[in-house]
Amino acid sequence: MTRAAKAVYAVLATLLLAAPAPAVTASASSQPSRAPAQARTPAPAPVPEVRPTPRAAGVRGMEIAVPAYVWADDPMLVALTATSPAASVVVLNPGNGDSPFDAPWQARADVLRTGTTATGENTKVLGYVHTDHGNRDIAAVKASVDNYLRPADGGGGRLHVDGIFFDVVSRDCGPANATRDYYAELRTYVQDTMEAITPGTSDLVVNNPGTAIADCFLEPGRRTADVFVTFEDTHAAYTGAGWLGGNVFNEQTGYRSGAELDPSGTAFWHLVHEVPDAPSMRATLRTAFDRGAGYGYATSAKMPNPWDAQPTWKYRSQTAYASTLG
Repeated sequence: MTRAAKAVYAVLATLLLAAPAPAVTASASSQPSRAPAQARTPAPAPVPEVRPTPRAAGVRGMEIAVPAYVWADDPMLVALTATSPAASVVVLNPGNGDSPFDAPWQARADVLRTGTTATGENTKVLGYVHTDHGNRDIAAVKASVDNYLRPADGGGGRLHVDGIFFDVVSRDCGPANATRDYYAELRTYVQDTMEAITPGTSDLVVNNPGTAIADCFLEPGRRTADVFVTFEDTHAAYTGAGWLGGNVFNEQTGYRSGAELDPSGTAFWHLVHEVPDAPSMRATLRTAFDRGAGYGYATSAKMPNPWDAQPTWKYRSQTAYASTLG
């Protein structure tokens, strides 16, 4: 994208964010009164649309990726399905990843995947799989992967997801890199299984340690994921001592951004909850971009599960703002 085009695009997105929100009535049961015809306020001018614009190769940006730990018909997923620009990634979580990925889930995944992001791509849907820091039996983990890629009902003989989100991931390499190799094997399993079902398909694998990860996980030829969640905590922690100083670490040299291990500009994802308001949401995404994240998500929802509810602001305000970064 040329600089001039990016500038125009940023102005349009800024105008979108500045548009006034509709007024909220005092009571959910009350109806707004009708003003006399002569006193009606003229309808506002249409808000410029944020048009999908493919990002130029090598230009790093910010995209929104949402963990949605709710059931297939939950309002959170309904809102994400209707959002434009769409989120770049949505993680589906049927029963902690262990409930059947059956027809209702497949239908939700299919419609989410039709969403168009601000970069002109389609939303990627990932299935949630827990790993207990690399201690869960790898055969059981692969069975959970198969729940999404080879569901019990057959799934119509095609893929309904774009990859797997591995959660509760160890951040350490383990003795003789055994833990790293455990996750590398899982990545290969996802890739091979998806290729067998749909030859030539692209895949997306995410590891979520929730903090900076040892650089061995990104070692060329042994990389365990495409994307790593390198922060998952509160807004207070993100703006304070909870940020350790980088996305990757090495026991000898400490923390660093990891930019040299991230040729696509999308290797790191920051998840921030208990964000107080929309201005803080935008500041959080700006901070995530400055800290080297290619994916981010900021929500007002709180523990014990901040990923089972919508933020107090609209998803569109977040996806549109993120599209101006980069």
